[in-house]
Amino acid sequence: MTQEQIRLAETKTKEINWQRFGPYLSERQWGTVREDYSSNGDAWNYVTHEAARSYAYRWGEEGIGGISDHRQLLCFSVALWNGQDRILKERLFGLTNNQGNHGEDVKECYYYLDSTPTHSFMKMLYKYPQQEFPYVKVRDENMHRTRQDPEYELMDTGIFDDGRYFDVFIEYAKAGPEDILIKITTHNRGPEEASLHVLPQLWFRNTWAWGYDPYKPQFSTSASGVVQIDERELGRYKLYCEQSPDLLFCDNDTNGAKLYGLDPDGHYFKDGINDYLIEGDTEAINPEQKGTKVAAHYPLTLEPGEAHTVRLRLSKGRQENPFGDFEHLFALRQHEADEFYNCIQQEIKDSDARNIQRQAFAGMMWSKQFYYYDVSQWLDGDPNVVTPPAERLKGRNSTWRHLYNADIISMPDKWEYPWYAAWDLAFHCISLAMIDSQFAKSQLRLLTRDWYMHPNGQLPAYEWALGDVNPPVHAWATWRVYQMDQKQNGGQGDTAFLESVFHRLTLNFTWWVNRKDRHDHNIFEGGFLGLDNIGVFDRSAPLPTGGYIEQADGTSWMAMYALNLMRMALELAKTSPVYQDIASKFFEHFLYIAEAMTKVGDEAFNLWDEEDEFFYDVLHTPDDQRVKLKVRSIVGLIPLFAVEVLDEELLESMPDFTRRLKWFLENRPHLAELVSRWQEPGKGERHLLSLLRSHRMKKLLERMLDEGEFLADYGIRALSRHHLGNPYVYRTLEADFTVKYVPGESESSLFGGNSNWRGPIWFPINYLLIESLQRFYYYYDDSFQVEYPTRSGELHSLKEIAGALSQRLTRLFLRNEEGKRPAMGDNPVLQHDPHFRDYLWFHEYFHGESGCGLGAIHQTGWTGLIAKLLEPNGKD
Repeated sequence: MTQEQIRLAETKTKEINWQRFGPYLSERQWGTVREDYSSNGDAWNYVTHEAARSYAYRWGEEGIGGISDHRQLLCFSVALWNGQDRILKERLFGLTNNQGNHGEDVKECYYYLDSTPTHSFMKMLYKYPQQEFPYVKVRDENMHRTRQDPEYELMDTGIFDDGRYFDVFIEYAKAGPEDILIKITTHNRGPEEASLHVLPQLWFRNTWAWGYDPYKPQFSTSASGVVQIDERELGRYKLYCEQSPDLLFCDNDTNGAKLYGLDPDGHYFKDGINDYLIEGDTEAINPEQKGTKVAAHYPLTLEPGEAHTVRLRLSKGRQENPFGDFEHLFALRQHEADEFYNCIQQEIKDSDARNIQRQAFAGMMWSKQFYYYDVSQWLDGDPNVVTPPAERLKGRNSTWRHLYNADIISMPDKWEYPWYAAWDLAFHCISLAMIDSQFAKSQLRLLTRDWYMHPNGQLPAYEWALGDVNPPVHAWATWRVYQMDQKQNGGQGDTAFLESVFHRLTLNFTWWVNRKDRHDHNIFEGGFLGLDNIGVFDRSAPLPTGGYIEQADGTSWMAMYALNLMRMALELAKTSPVYQDIASKFFEHFLYIAEAMTKVGDEAFNLWDEEDEFFYDVLHTPDDQRVKLKVRSIVGLIPLFAVEVLDEELLESMPDFTRRLKWFLENRPHLAELVSRWQEPGKGERHLLSLLRSHRMKKLLERMLDEGEFLADYGIRALSRHHLGNPYVYRTLEADFTVKYVPGESESSLFGGNSNWRGPIWFPINYLLIESLQRFYYYYDDSFQVEYPTRSGELHSLKEIAGALSQRLTRLFLRNEEGKRPAMGDNPVLQHDPHFRDYLWFHEYFHGESGCGLGAIHQTGWTGLIAKLLEPNGKD
């Protein structure tokens, strides 16, 4: 075992908690639902970026390259000042949903470069301009642009021209679980001497201002360059600051005088260090050198090309010589990180691929966040704060009073999406399980806990609308993580994990059946389902036509869900035979859904279109008419996801399940006919369960693998390119509703500023398609071949096609023959500059033609699946 694997084992057994401290700070707490106490739910404007430096948050904290303990009582991050900016650079800047021409968008340049699962070694890079940061220019230019224009990025301002910026590397190495070495190394990349103020900051999350517990922890000085930290739960720590810098103290309290015109009353507020350094206000910091926020001030002047390192040590207990073994320990932890990843990457020979995968893992690790949200307290307000408006009691999340979250959770993106999303998290866990299966399992358990899951069985979606509906992929992720963990542990599966999640998911499955199958026809609506810009209408809102949509994707997701739960039950039945009966129940439910996909309700209509040979959503109008919405989108490909293969060996070991299965198929022949080739065993006496018989599967694949439709150079598009020249139009008396292929950012405001499924390439859907093809191949073997690409005349097995699609996705990041990474776009600096070209962003989605990264730049969450796709031969 490597040293990192030993640390993971010690954490798993609770012998030593190496994950007590980690990168658990958000990158944006302002503009979140949790901090919004407005009457109209306008979270983006209740606490703004401008107000953030003066406002003490209620529910969490933010910082640049920061860490905290697992309860976020004690926080550390890096602040900077170039001598030009009007504000201290304490937090990342970005545009709100209304300011950006494509929605909210961080406007900074930073990269996550490394992290082990226990955070024993971590490294990130922040690029800080030497000129005044163009806050106003970036905001105004984006607000002037239309949806048809590209976003105006920080790189576009010229602020990095001639290397006039600082590279600020922030690194951590743990000497012990509560002994953290910190390095902040700044490089002047510019042609001239430049000044920089480096301010490592410590502060306590404000727990005292809300009226429950007045206890206030404290920072103070115990020696030159040493901050003493006293907190009753954490105990006593010290921050040792090399070179004895000036220590600046204030309090993490709201500056009511600045924000609300209140009497300052002699307090030292959250923005005190900012006001002291930039405005020269000597009364803004505490001369007694104590408080709940403190910064060590390092003013630097760097020659061109010069680098300078600031070293600190955050430690519980006294260190007689805090920097004596500093470099040795730092080098050791970095070596151990290399050792750990060399073990993970031993089958990846290409150095570029190894670098991409390691940065993907780094993004996954850095995107952990302490997430705190108690809906009842949030709705009712706190004793020491003005009572929230009455409108809140019937507004956002008002039916989720049971929800209490205070955990470390994997975030989609800690700036654009600093809140968990149920279906995003399922995909995160696949990549997480490759390096820390224990954390992946804990995440999957978390959303099914009583204090997350609604009493009615619904899983929480995300804080903007906890009651929204995400695709039910939790069971798929649970089964996959179980399999990966089982393989890592020599075939020993964690059945306790599988069983605990399985029971909770049966409640969620029942919620779907009771709430989303309107007429008990096994046709599901679902609504939004995470695909906010995929169809004719906004599926999360009442339809302008009235009526409702019978969803091909909602129904297919449920078929997939039933098969996932059936397979989990069969695994549990190996040690507890009672689960055979439960597996039978989900098998039967799958069959009824398969029937419904072909015959809806009165059997006069179905979701499969015989003329187009494709699945479509169906609009069920108020006058009981049904209209197929003939949009060729991934909605029609999702039926491919519902596939399972059962070995004869497994069936023989499950006599009760097999007996019931055979009775059902013999006595319900009309259902047996719907199951793909059930009576025809495949290679090795395998049996296939799928929504698609071979003809329909071939027809879907014919479209999916057509370069004029779904198949792009870098993966499968969300919408067929056919709709570029042939937009789909649904006409009503009031308006026409049009769906057109858009390869890049959304041109429609119907679904919100930053939504787009109308053409771009998305990793989660592509990943599920690849896995489905692999499952089909497991049944068919090489005997089943299709044209790839369509009309090429070249036949390939499904395994070969799955591998080819995987290669298309990895080509987004790998350098091509021109030395470019398609995902990084056309910017020559990003592509060729030695201080940029090997650092990666993992975007939310990718242009349907060029492959250029779009949307959130650090959505390593589901785009982190690149780490799995880079594994050779589909290794688990």
